[in-house]
Amino acid sequence: MVSYIGVLLYGVGGIVVAGVALLVAFQEKLVYVPVLPGLTKSYPITPSRLRLGYEDVWLTSSDGVRLHAWFIKLFPDCRGPTILFFQENAGNIAHRLEMVRIMLQKLQCNVFMLSYRGYGASDGYPSQHGISRDAQAALEHLAQRTDIDTSRIVVFGRSLGGAVGSVLTKNNPDKVAALILENTFTSILDMAGVLLPFLKWFIGGSSAKGPRILNCVVRSPWSTVDIVGQVEQPILFLSGLQDEMVPPSHMKTLYVKAATRNKKCIFVEFPNGMHMDTWVSGGDLYWNTVRQFLEQNASGKKHNIMHQSENDSETR
Repeated sequence: MVSYIGVLLYGVGGIVVAGVALLVAFQEKLVYVPVLPGLTKSYPITPSRLRLGYEDVWLTSSDGVRLHAWFIKLFPDCRGPTILFFQENAGNIAHRLEMVRIMLQKLQCNVFMLSYRGYGASDGYPSQHGISRDAQAALEHLAQRTDIDTSRIVVFGRSLGGAVGSVLTKNNPDKVAALILENTFTSILDMAGVLLPFLKWFIGGSSAKGPRILNCVVRSPWSTVDIVGQVEQPILFLSGLQDEMVPPSHMKTLYVKAATRNKKCIFVEFPNGMHMDTWVSGGDLYWNTVRQFLEQNASGKKHNIMHQSENDSETR
């Protein structure tokens, strides 16, 4: 009987070790999913299919990776807010075009859609360090454009895109006017235990109860909860309470962490919002909330006043 139990324990232990080894080896394929099952890496449609005027933009990240993006303008001389949009982890920017079409109509804005490295028409392979470089390249491009009001650049990130956007916003207080986060996780470390419960004993954030012995092997931790508390700009949190992927408690945790130091945070819940459709189920409340946030924090006036004040100070 004792030997049987021993064999059983060794067997279970072997399975766990093998499973963890596979997760460590193929973790990027779990975090980043550029190609949805049954589809190809290429874009199924372009903005022109939805009668949206757009520009193909080609960028080079700081480590030399060639990136693709779409810049969609409401109309040629639109000087309204420009939203730098970062998507979720699965699929490509073409799968977000319907949402962006509505965004342009409701918010009277421009939208810049970046394909992360390894996604869509962009080269390379996705990683946290790489995608952070990609986001910076997109922002640098927008900041140098003369056909937009560069004081009205707002970062909008959903899910993984919220993690990307938080890092970018924190690192660029002089170039990003505000940040919008929708259904974003606290960290990949915390999400590992949500998606694969047995991992919560080995991987987790600062609040995890287990030993967290495998945290060191996670190559893309995306610890948004540690970043968002350092963001100085206004932040709007949009939380779908029926999110089937990221527990809504993650968004609440992010808000609490940010609001401790940043008094320009707003948290709005949408009772019927799921991970991908909060912008649909939220209806007028969703779009009115975003529009008011932009009017208050990306009007361009505040930036101009601050800039004038700095000039006055220099001349005294």
